[in-house]
Amino acid sequence: MKFHTKKIFIGVAIALTLSACSGDDGVQGPVGPQGEAGQDFVAEPPSEITVPFGGRLAQDFAESTESSTNAFELVPGTPAEFEEDDDDVAPGPPSVGADIPVTYFGPAPSDSNPRLIGPVQLLTAGIVDTESEVATVTLPLYRGRLASGGPKNDQQFWYIVTDTSDRDNAAALGLNFSEKLAFTDVSADGDSFEPNAVRRGFYDSEGVLITSGGAVDFSTVRSVASSSDDTSGTSNLIAALTTSPGAVGTDVGDPDGFYSPLVKIENARNHIFNAPMVSFNTDAEELSAYCDGIPEEKLADAQAILHDSVVAICPGEDGEAGTVTLELTLGFSFGRPVLYLSTDASAGLPAALEGAIHAPAMGNIPVGADDSLFSGVERIFGFTNGPVNDASGQVSPQRQGFNSAILGEGVPLNVLGGIPTIATDYSPLWDLNLGEWTQEAVDKGYRSRMTEEFAILGMVERGFVTGPGGAPYGSTGIIINCPIVQRLL
Repeated sequence: MKFHTKKIFIGVAIALTLSACSGDDGVQGPVGPQGEAGQDFVAEPPSEITVPFGGRLAQDFAESTESSTNAFELVPGTPAEFEEDDDDVAPGPPSVGADIPVTYFGPAPSDSNPRLIGPVQLLTAGIVDTESEVATVTLPLYRGRLASGGPKNDQQFWYIVTDTSDRDNAAALGLNFSEKLAFTDVSADGDSFEPNAVRRGFYDSEGVLITSGGAVDFSTVRSVASSSDDTSGTSNLIAALTTSPGAVGTDVGDPDGFYSPLVKIENARNHIFNAPMVSFNTDAEELSAYCDGIPEEKLADAQAILHDSVVAICPGEDGEAGTVTLELTLGFSFGRPVLYLSTDASAGLPAALEGAIHAPAMGNIPVGADDSLFSGVERIFGFTNGPVNDASGQVSPQRQGFNSAILGEGVPLNVLGGIPTIATDYSPLWDLNLGEWTQEAVDKGYRSRMTEEFAILGMVERGFVTGPGGAPYGSTGIIINCPIVQRLL
């Protein structure tokens, strides 16, 4: 069988070679990139599969494989239509350019080993939807109560859990394991320990989480406005922004204690859990109005009591568990497209840009020492002036950065450091390293989409990327809570 198959392909190759020199009708065909008259030859998209200048045998072969191949679908000079909502991040199917359809391919290597190439859901506690217009994850919804002794004492809150420093519970509950979370419990005073970044809590006999502090005002209106739309050269639209986050947490010194998504749970062996709030001082009846999603006409009312990334929330009835569906953000980690949540940020500007809670207490966690002893953070890499779409409105496959996001072209496509299955140093707390392409890099055409940490650091080392305004490259001092959810490749 192998011998006969080989003979067929040899015959096809001979037919293609001979007919390229002279067509079936004996007329001399074009040679090289130009035709007989020296005019440029441009392949027109065929209405059906044909092999240009191929012999009869070659044409027969093309027709016989038409139903099982896509090798002839892409014609030189006629690229597939590129849509903005694709966000040019989803990997192409392996069938592109192959002589068999995608259904002929076996399972992705990641199905047998999550460290190999292919899609991997990392936060398995939820259900990921990548088929809808907006990628989402639906997670269990949990109930808590504030025991602060302040004005908001005894108020109810709702939260999710995404990460923990408890390896066994991470595996059992489908959470992300992060050893680094153990290093986030820092003190305000070096002489006496007074927590200022990780709340204290315990769960009661009904499974309700009781925390010693932390309240969030979800009623503030998120807004992002720019006084400039200049994206030429090293222009940085972030500097021209006026922003307001959609939710604000209490800070250290507040009568109700500080809010942080991190909670050290006393009767869970003092492990630290990443438990971002999604609603505060609301009851089940209020949330039930959004079990089937948030209608456009009720969006403002919903955002006044919910996290801005919530697209549906249902507290459950008759003892059933509640759920919440949240929007995901696209990015990269070591060249692989990923989906993650943006829940909290230590500064107001990134909180507004990310649709996250402004949690100032997170800023007490040390930054700038990624992967060193006692570091609780990983690095996330963003760009101020990455490539934007063409002025004509055509989507650029190189689009990236906050200038592009501010112009409404899509998410900034940030680059994350280590995530589970790729590295061992994962933390959901990302230390923002913000880069700016230099004018030299722009002039020489070096500015492009970056998807991998060490490629970015190489550009920094060569002087083509600096901090904003030419400042030294490194930590901005900003932490963003972005739990990883899925690896797409």
